[in-house]
Amino acid sequence: MTAERPEVEAAALPHEGANAHSAHTIVIVGAGQAGGWAAQALRSEGFAGRVVLIGDEAHPPHERPPLSKAVLSGAAAPESTRLMKPEAFDALAVQWRPGVQVHRIDRAAKQVLLSDGTAQPYDKLILCTGGRARRLALPGADQVPLHTLRTIEDAQALAPALRPGRSVVVVGGGWIGLEVAATARQQGAEVVVVETQSRLCERTVPAEVSAYLLALHRAQGVRVLLGAGVRGFARAADGADIRSEVLLADGSALACDTIVLGVGLVPNDELAREAGLACEGGVLVDAQCRTSDPHILAAGDVAVAPNPWAGRSLRLESWQNAQEQGMAAARSALGQAVDYQPLPWFWSDQYGMNLQIYGMPTPAHRVVQRGDPASGSFVLFYLAGDVVQAAVGANAARDLRFARRLIEQRKSVNAEQLADLNTPMAKL
Repeated sequence: MTAERPEVEAAALPHEGANAHSAHTIVIVGAGQAGGWAAQALRSEGFAGRVVLIGDEAHPPHERPPLSKAVLSGAAAPESTRLMKPEAFDALAVQWRPGVQVHRIDRAAKQVLLSDGTAQPYDKLILCTGGRARRLALPGADQVPLHTLRTIEDAQALAPALRPGRSVVVVGGGWIGLEVAATARQQGAEVVVVETQSRLCERTVPAEVSAYLLALHRAQGVRVLLGAGVRGFARAADGADIRSEVLLADGSALACDTIVLGVGLVPNDELAREAGLACEGGVLVDAQCRTSDPHILAAGDVAVAPNPWAGRSLRLESWQNAQEQGMAAARSALGQAVDYQPLPWFWSDQYGMNLQIYGMPTPAHRVVQRGDPASGSFVLFYLAGDVVQAAVGANAARDLRFARRLIEQRKSVNAEQLADLNTPMAKL
């Protein structure tokens, strides 16, 4: 994605003192993490007007990362994912509309038309519509149960299938697929991961990190098939049981009890497209979170924003971005100066391993390794010249905090000292 959003003039709400904007209405579409933080930020910034939070899910604003881990394993209840306690949410005094969809944005009238037949006017509109799990339109897809993992209901439906004696095929070797595979394996299920690309997480990490993830999963007893295309699905009788099959491109088949699709996210940008907003793989926004309509902003998984660290516009599908961009959009809607261009940060927990990525590592970077992956703790630094551009590490949170500082400061480093465990990161 290279197209930038068209330049627009800011259309801020007027400033009227400490309790400004009390006569104005800000509507947030999407009550997930980005939408929840946007609502909270509006109030923390002193907005005293009407906040309408519309979400098609029945749940209050919540985080999604635990769904593939603690919630899926049963270690945590769905309620534990909520962004705030009920009393704190009530204190925001937002008009919360759960289980309601926005059918259309009427930009001329500045209102959204809802699935219950009503219309909701707005002065500013913040789109936090997120995305949905991608499905596969393959033969047999309508003949077998195909699980995805995006919502609380998805986690609740999948959890009972992850137990000893059961077999699971995960289609997709990206982050969500690997997290589901790890949780399933830890619950005692037999697991096969099928990835069409030549390595795991090929779209987001360099080859050395893919190799680490492959070794990690295979050491836990997961069978990983790389370069394995899927041509369809089928039902298969296995004695008294009716099981499912994943049909591979080489003519073989994988019989299993459960199939999970972890093949990416589709941004929910249809509402914006139908309203004539500039979109390209998501809703195009600028560093102020503004769309091509000065009265409409966007944040979270649906927003495509220019990112200087990547050198292009992109969607950041991360916990950090959902929170921070939601807050930035709220401040921008209030007319505050906003320049949201974050250093990308992503993390994943698998088998007790915490892996974090700062920046955008590329094959062109020189790699400097600190620590040994075999020890369970290491950091890979990605340098252009003698400047750290990105870092990936496992079970090395402290070193990664210093790595983030090095990246943001664009500070020159000594590669030998960087690799030397006897040299404290704080002294680099």
